[in-house]
Amino acid sequence: MEMDIYRLVTGPVAWLAFSIFFVGIIVRAVLYIKGLDWQLDRVAYKPQGKYGIRGAVRSIVSWLIPFGTHSWRFYPFFTLVFFTFHIGVLVVPIFLQGHSILLKERFGFGMPTISDFSADMLTIGVLVAAVFIVLRRIALPEVRIITTWYDYLILAIAVAPFLTGFIAAKGIGDYNFWIISHIIAGEILLVAIPFTKLSHFILFFMTRMQIGMDFGIKRGGMKSKGMAW
Repeated sequence: MEMDIYRLVTGPVAWLAFSIFFVGIIVRAVLYIKGLDWQLDRVAYKPQGKYGIRGAVRSIVSWLIPFGTHSWRFYPFFTLVFFTFHIGVLVVPIFLQGHSILLKERFGFGMPTISDFSADMLTIGVLVAAVFIVLRRIALPEVRIITTWYDYLILAIAVAPFLTGFIAAKGIGDYNFWIISHIIAGEILLVAIPFTKLSHFILFFMTRMQIGMDFGIKRGGMKSKGMAW
């Protein structure tokens, strides 16, 4: 029975989850671009593309570097927590050895892998960072007032694959139960990304690109080139 469930969640359900994820991300990206106001946003991007691209790259790179922006430097401890969480969330699923083996078995291709020790450290980092993120939402009034159950649910969806995978990898309890739970949690995460705040997986880059282009073209980036704005 458990083997049948395993084959199901690593076969048809996995294909469905990946399909929803990729199609959903593409749709979100297209809708974001189509939603840009032609007069306020897109009208300047094409004729002033050089300045726009320069501003977009600068914006994205600055936000991808710890302490690369004033916002990151303002809360140094949370910046470390934030980057620890996101680095782990991105690196472990893509480069975990077990995931690469599963990809080869089910889809015919694999990925470069990291060591089990590195995966363990990154997973622990994700779990510890998640605790601090929750504590921050509880402790800081300016964050607590805008936090709802939805935010905790999204965090739980993001963390569940790491917690269940770590438990399974360390042989705690019933391995079959935890590995199936881990796979299902991962598939729930994939499906949730296009439909929830987790879509910032792709929209982060698009919003930073737009803001960077705005500043690169409209707000002083061109250094008084005669443009109306």
